[in-house]
Amino acid sequence: MTDESDSLKLALRGSSPDDLSQPPPLRLPSKAALFLDFDGTLVDIAAHPDHVEVARALPGLIEALGEQLEGRLALVSGRALEALDRLLGPVDVAMAGSHGGEFRPCRNAEIHPLADPLPETIARPLGAFARDNGELLVEHKPFSMAVHYRGQPEMRAPLLALAQDLAEAHGAGVKDGKMVVEVVMPGSDKGSAVARFMDMPRFAGSTPYFIGDDVTDEDAFKAVTAMGGEGILVGPMRQTAACWRLESVEEVHAWLTRALADADADAPAGAAGKSPDTENAGQAGERPE
Repeated sequence: MTDESDSLKLALRGSSPDDLSQPPPLRLPSKAALFLDFDGTLVDIAAHPDHVEVARALPGLIEALGEQLEGRLALVSGRALEALDRLLGPVDVAMAGSHGGEFRPCRNAEIHPLADPLPETIARPLGAFARDNGELLVEHKPFSMAVHYRGQPEMRAPLLALAQDLAEAHGAGVKDGKMVVEVVMPGSDKGSAVARFMDMPRFAGSTPYFIGDDVTDEDAFKAVTAMGGEGILVGPMRQTAACWRLESVEEVHAWLTRALADADADAPAGAAGKSPDTENAGQAGERPE
């Protein structure tokens, strides 16, 4: 969860954050690095994680963006990589799953664990709680365990209390997301995953942007901000370390699609490869893409 100390923006807003503007167009190719959450950002959240609808054009859009950015694009999701692969197919881009606990620099690369496996001493009591309280949906991941309480909002308080007790006893962390509580092992956070990607040679010297919707994305918003980049919040306004906001998954798709269309339009005129950081320097109100 975020608090007012998380960023200067929150400190200035206090308890009632102002709204954020839409991000300016992303110009491609540019010296940007783009990090994308999945649920609530690229696909709408569904009643069951397996029931999300992936737009037919989405895998191709992701790959095309990655090509324009010369590989400086990664999906950073709370889902396990196995689930992302199943939903998106063989998309050849970098990915981090399980909130960063699984790290894969490209499609055919070995998966590098950034966290220790979740111990049974955490998994067992969480599973028992789910069974004893209306068969809540349990999502097992390599380095975390999520319990979804969609349709039973009254379960949030006792579930969160149990998760916090278990996490404290085992040196783990808790993600309090949209209708889900998740216990994660150290190293399973999206900010750490973004930092790991930014240490790779192909990301070196780029300006990172992260697009996400949930409080679990705040670690990544803070990470990109510390590196001179910016976060883009998806969905209703709330307290956040992001700098910009898009209203919906549909707006995210439109923003990304426009970036590709603009790149195609610019290419014949020789604009490809120009740095918008240089082109926009000194123009008030504009931010480098």
